[in-house]
Formats: sequence, C-alpha cells, structure tokens
Amino acid sequence: MAEYTLHPATSQHGDTVQCQAAAEEAGHAGQMLRCHDGLVHAVIRREGSGTLTYEEALQAGRIGLWRAISGYDPGRGTAFSTYAWVAIRRHIRRAAAQATGDLECGLIPTPLLQAPDLAGHVERVLIHEALHTLLSQLPERLQRVILARYGLDGDPSRSLRQLGAQLGLSHERIRQLEQDALAWLRHPAHSLLLRQRLGKNTVADYRQALADNASLRQARRGRSR
Repeated sequence: MAEYTLHPATSQHGDTVQCQAAAEEAGHAGQMLRCHDGLVHAVIRREGSGTLTYEEALQAGRIGLWRAISGYDPGRGTAFSTYAWVAIRRHIRRAAAQATGDLECGLIPTPLLQAPDLAGHVERVLIHEALHTLLSQLPERLQRVILARYGLDGDPSRSLRQLGAQLGLSHERIRQLEQDALAWLRHPAHSLLLRQRLGKNTVADYRQALADNASLRQARRGRSR
C-alpha cells in the first residue's frame, strides 16, 4: 500500500489531496476485501487448513488476500484470482506451520511477524464495510439519527437534545427513532454479515436480539395504555 508522508512545508491543498488519495485507496482496498472474501473460503475448502481451525485459517487467509491486493500488478498479465490464491494459500500454510512449531523464529519472514497487527486492520476494514452496508439499508431518517448519535458521520456524536434541536424534534422522539433503528439493525434477518464479522452470530445471540426487540415492543404497548 502506498504511504502518505506529510511534510511541514506542504500546503493545505496538498494535505487535502493526499488525505483524499489515502481515503480513496482505503475504500478501494475495503471493497476488494469484501468482493474477494469468498476466495479465502474457497482456498480453505480446496487446500485445507492443516492444524488450524477454520476461523484461524480464515484470519490467515485474509492477511494473504490483503497482501495480494497491496502487491498485485495487472501489468504482469496474471489474473488477480490466480495471484491472490497463491498468496492466501501461502499465508495459511505459514500460519499452520508456525502453530505446530515447524518454523524456527529466525526463519519466519518479517511480514509474518507483523501479521497480528495486519490481521486486526483487515478485520476492522471488513467490519467497517459490513456496518456501513447495513446502515445504508435503513430509512433515511433512521440512518441519519444513528450516524449522528454514534459519530459515524465524521462529526462528534450528538446527544438526544442536540440532535432533536438539529432535526426540529423532541429529544424523546429522537430516542424513539434511535430505538427503532437499533431494533431493525440487530434483527437477525438484517444483521447476518455484521454478526459474522463480529463473531456474534450464534443461536444465543439471535435469541437475545429477538428478545430485546420483543421487550421494546412490550414496553411501548405498556406506555400507550
């Protein structure tokens, strides 16, 4: 991935251009990770995961996918899927070998030693993509409330009263809209991808989400009587 180093003498316009370039590149990488995540699963199914669990192999494979995205050169004439397949398989095998102690520390390449940080970054990118994909499906007003309340629109998070004043609504109405949005977002029918990214997709998690929504409906019925 390209690095963007700011110099004290750089103009404000130059800073803006560099920041936009970095944001565009990060967005492209996130889109590539999302689009090609199925390739990681395919490698694991076809090539196996050695002594790793499926989740461990998935994490290692996503690191390989990230590095493939970073290093791919279409000018070489190799299809991205072919290039990425090799990178994904290599990182899974290295992780499996490291887990069983087959690789001595001195023989492990430096990039592999940095894998935990990279893995965390890849996971954050995938979670960010899944979250914003989910939020984009909300009705516009509910989406606006959630983005503002949790500071997901690039500005500091706003209180119920601040957001109510901004939208011309009471703080109680903003609270109701927030609850409606959260109920929709946590429903298992809508939140599968994000739950998978967060590891919150067990039967117990789904039951809890449905119970929370049922409690909200019951509380509202009680207040309306």
